[in-house]
Amino acid sequence: MSTNPPHYNLWAPETRANPLPVYARMRQEAPLVRLFDPVLRIPVWVATRYKDSVELLRDPRFTKDTRKLPAGALSKEMQTESMQALSQHMLMTDPPDHTRLRTLVSKAFTPRRVEELRTRITTIAGELLDTARARGSSMDLLDAFAFPLPIIVIAEMLGVPVEDRDQFRDWTGVIVSPPSDGNFEPVQKAGEQFARYFQNLLARRRAEPRDDLLSALMSVEEQGDRLSPTELLSMLFLLLVAGHETTVNLIGNGVWALLKHPEQLERLRANPALIESAVEEMLRYRGPVETSTFRWATQDTEFRGQVIPAGEAVIASLMAADHDPEQFPEPEKFDITREPNRHIAFGFGIHFCLGAPLARLEATIAINLLLERMPRLRFWMDPAELRWRDGILVNGLQRLPVAF
Repeated sequence: MSTNPPHYNLWAPETRANPLPVYARMRQEAPLVRLFDPVLRIPVWVATRYKDSVELLRDPRFTKDTRKLPAGALSKEMQTESMQALSQHMLMTDPPDHTRLRTLVSKAFTPRRVEELRTRITTIAGELLDTARARGSSMDLLDAFAFPLPIIVIAEMLGVPVEDRDQFRDWTGVIVSPPSDGNFEPVQKAGEQFARYFQNLLARRRAEPRDDLLSALMSVEEQGDRLSPTELLSMLFLLLVAGHETTVNLIGNGVWALLKHPEQLERLRANPALIESAVEEMLRYRGPVETSTFRWATQDTEFRGQVIPAGEAVIASLMAADHDPEQFPEPEKFDITREPNRHIAFGFGIHFCLGAPLARLEATIAINLLLERMPRLRFWMDPAELRWRDGILVNGLQRLPVAF
């Protein structure tokens, strides 16, 4: 199997610009369908209805742990040493390993620790906007604001030196958006550089612990249990990638949605207290993560009347589920006061995003401050010409030029 039905080609450039019509057809005609991932070169089953996606995300018959798969299930690109080393975190494990890892990390990532960041996030956002205004009357919102804010926050939490932050943007950008040409050498190289960097930083922290998340993760214990060196390295990778990629695109996609719907933008300007509800609708309408990460059938598994063969991957389309009319009336309508709004943009079940409170906090602060400081914010190019990123995991713009 090497080609996809043209009307379900999620990876096509024209689909990337707006996947929603394709997902609408899939929900109607083939709510669970076997496609071929042209990047990873493996078959993957895609669920698109809300109820099916929720069920899939909490079905214990599907594993996140690739070590449980039959030989030959993974493509060679997914089996490189560096990628395996960076995959031993809680997002890629099942209970009891997942329970142990999440418990350990949660101790260093408490709601109180997140709330304590409110003042610092506000300061960083304000400084970034001051810098942008000092440079002129327009900017790439992603480059000048949406990217540096969460990377500064997570790097400060981890204790990463300020001068090293741009390296992470390069590494994680390569790793989460694999090349469409099938050349995985840059991905492998980025993984190796990331691992080497943090191994050196961890060695320095062992010699001189500090009051940061890195030192806290090294010291957390639960009934005498700790993170192994490989688990610690992998967890840092997850926190760094999830800690900024999600928020970059939540802010970028959220501002894009507001600018596309000026009446909603004016509602929020008139009543900034709506920001929390607005961020939830941004997450539902065009969330930063388009699909769940892979789960795998360890044996032939029946789901929704279809048999998923052992060793094959299955994903839920979070974006498709969050536009299911059976769950959301008028799903194509962007409404910042939508209620109820039980979207699954952060996943569902035991693998629900641990960093969701931080992403929400960063987005609510950043977007309200942006609208307050830049009352004339508008697109600086035809929105129809904006380019979206390749791949079906991360959903985000490549650039977002705005004038203010």
